[in-house]
Amino acid sequence: MAGLQREMKRGTLELVLLALLEERDRYGYELVSDLEGRGGEFFQVKEGTLYPVLYRLEDNGWIESYRDIPKRGVPRKYYRLTEQGREYLATLRGEWSRFRDAVERFLEGDDHGQH
Repeated sequence: MAGLQREMKRGTLELVLLALLEERDRYGYELVSDLEGRGGEFFQVKEGTLYPVLYRLEDNGWIESYRDIPKRGVPRKYYRLTEQGREYLATLRGEWSRFRDAVERFLEGDDHGQH
């Protein structure tokens, strides 16, 4: 089952990260914590897995990063959704919805779907 979970996570991690960043700007460790907090074992990710995805999202212009230096503590690199990222997230949500509906037709035995 670990292989299946890994493949499912790989296919949805971009969508989930963009959805988190739509809520508010976050830094890397916060993203890791929020992924696990909401997704449990399905979204336990190591920073070594997270950052390549964030870099890819940034390279595509869907997110951007900035540094914030708190009054106390270590400077943090935050990520935020860009306008292009909002548009891409809307597209991904639509695709996810259609995909989920198609899978549910199989699981529910609905043979009245499109042929």
